[in-house]
Amino acid sequence: MMKRTLIIFSLLVSSLAMYAQSDTTKTVTLDQLTVNGARVVNRVDGKTLYPTDAQKNATSNGYGLLQRLSLPNLRVDAIAHTIQAVDNRGSVQLRIDNVVVGYTEMMQLEPKRVLRIEFIDNPGLRYGEGVAYVINIITRRNDQGYVLGTDVTAWLTSRQGNALAYSKWNSGKSELSVSYSYWGMKSTKSRDEEEANYTLSDGSIYTIGRNDIEDLYKSRTHYAKLTYNLADSTAFVFQASLSGSFNKTPYNNSLKQIVDGTRQYTSTSRDNSRSSSPVLDLYFFRQITPRQSITANAVGTYIDTQTSSYYDEGAPYQYDVDGKTASLLSEVNYENQFKPFVFSAGMNFRYKHTKNNYTGDASALNKMDQSYVYAFSQIQGALSKFRYSLGAGVSYWDDEQNQHSNTLWSFRPKVTLGYNITDGLQLSYTIEMKDRVSKRAMTSDARIRTNSRETTVGNPDLKPSRDLEQRLNLSYNTMRLSLMLDGYYKHCHHSSMALYERTADDQFIYTQINQKAINVLMVSAYASYWIFPEHLQVAGYGAMMRDFNYGFSYKHHYTSWIYQGSLNAYFGDFTFRGYLDNGYRFLEGETRGYNESSTILSASYKLKNLELSLAWSNPFDSHHKTYDQELLNANLHKRSREYDRDNGNSLTLNVVWRLSQGKKHQSAQKTINLSDSDAGIIK
Repeated sequence: MMKRTLIIFSLLVSSLAMYAQSDTTKTVTLDQLTVNGARVVNRVDGKTLYPTDAQKNATSNGYGLLQRLSLPNLRVDAIAHTIQAVDNRGSVQLRIDNVVVGYTEMMQLEPKRVLRIEFIDNPGLRYGEGVAYVINIITRRNDQGYVLGTDVTAWLTSRQGNALAYSKWNSGKSELSVSYSYWGMKSTKSRDEEEANYTLSDGSIYTIGRNDIEDLYKSRTHYAKLTYNLADSTAFVFQASLSGSFNKTPYNNSLKQIVDGTRQYTSTSRDNSRSSSPVLDLYFFRQITPRQSITANAVGTYIDTQTSSYYDEGAPYQYDVDGKTASLLSEVNYENQFKPFVFSAGMNFRYKHTKNNYTGDASALNKMDQSYVYAFSQIQGALSKFRYSLGAGVSYWDDEQNQHSNTLWSFRPKVTLGYNITDGLQLSYTIEMKDRVSKRAMTSDARIRTNSRETTVGNPDLKPSRDLEQRLNLSYNTMRLSLMLDGYYKHCHHSSMALYERTADDQFIYTQINQKAINVLMVSAYASYWIFPEHLQVAGYGAMMRDFNYGFSYKHHYTSWIYQGSLNAYFGDFTFRGYLDNGYRFLEGETRGYNESSTILSASYKLKNLELSLAWSNPFDSHHKTYDQELLNANLHKRSREYDRDNGNSLTLNVVWRLSQGKKHQSAQKTINLSDSDAGIIK
């Protein structure tokens, strides 16, 4: 049924695309900005989108607006307030007027003030590591004298929900904002299933089945933030923010039916944790001359984590972790807008100290000190129909851990060339080299037993890998139609890859080491069309991805298909939306995996300061599968699946209320954002 739906959807989009070739360019007036051309305009690093009045009037926050734009390869859930890349290439960075923002700021955004949205799917060197997409929302530069608002989301078919309250006041050049949010859940409807086949030293195969009988998961999170900024027009900005988060998971318990060879018994596992993290963020911007500016940012973070784990598969195994992490992150950027191009340069310094004390059956004291220095420069400009961006960065990485010490110098160049073939039609090519750093947990020297036959061991000698990425993109945009063809290839040299080793007593050790390479080839296409302008929009995305994994003792290849489709309808104060994707399929190292698909039908009604939304997620799928992973090791074949009835056939109600009034005010233009939330604990 799903394949048939995809075929019909593809034929519809194709026919609309053929029809739209005759669509001419028009002049569009949006608020105080006049755009001569398409609602989607090509950039050297992505696209600029101009939302319609219908899209802006239909919602009351930033998540709702982005959801209605149907951005390619992104899954936007306006009710759950999440944005993620379907292809899992990296994170999505959100900005408002170049300020990197989060949940609170996106909820405070007033869509009617939005002028345009810069969708950057080819981010430059300034945006940091691991960022695959940047969404920069440009608004009219006047803020309210005060803003008061709340956002409450309740899952009607499960015991979970979140709430946010926020306020903001400004007086003259000063602005003060405060927010508080809470998220909590209790779940008993998640079930894990696993079957593992172990090839023993004598050549025999030993099978163990692990299936959940009962599960209980409870968690709650509190987050508060206080921000003050002082801005003198666009020439000077100082901003200071203090935030704190507290998370507690008192219960994460499961009862499993274990079929261990000829034996059958019940196993119990219990986990609980708590963590707290205060963060101080200082930001400074100065316009030196009309063309020159300097920006600086410093962030101090402390993370205190306490965890406790117990399970009794085979034999009782229990350990606790007392984790302490402190980090300092700083960055300075300089920009000069010359006439032919814009020159920018910057330096980033990071220092992080981690002390994780494992006690009990996993006794270890793990101390890690990591420092990182990165400097870059970049020019970006245009010559006639050509657009270009040329940049290079140099980094130094130093990691010291107990008796281990690693250092690494690396060079990160990036070149993007674009050519406007006609108005609305652009061809661009990008080549980039960068580092990929492994998670801190896997670089520790801790050793954790995960079940009766498997143990996870960190590797302090794990080094960052070198990634070479190339991309060829063809885009075409008119007032009603947007088309894109994209080719992407990534070569990860000496990548951190899985290694499974069988011991003499038939135990299996999992760790990571730098092996040969992981390569990825992806070809994708996207189409968006307004069937009835301002009222009905349809969009579709499809991709083929080929994974190549070359370890020292294995080769694994895999081809997967990704598709995504949406339909948005606007009728006065009502908005109706249908969305579907088939999830993300991948092969990395020796693990072939699937992350959940999503189907959402939603309706919203907006009345002045109040917006009500109701969403039906994964209809008629009461046995919703959240992941499916298969381990392809020669001596260990394992299939693991999770089903979660809370995420299947679920109904969610979202209520948003906002009151705002006041005068013009220049908000802080925060163009750097530094953060750290990695506690480095093996789980």
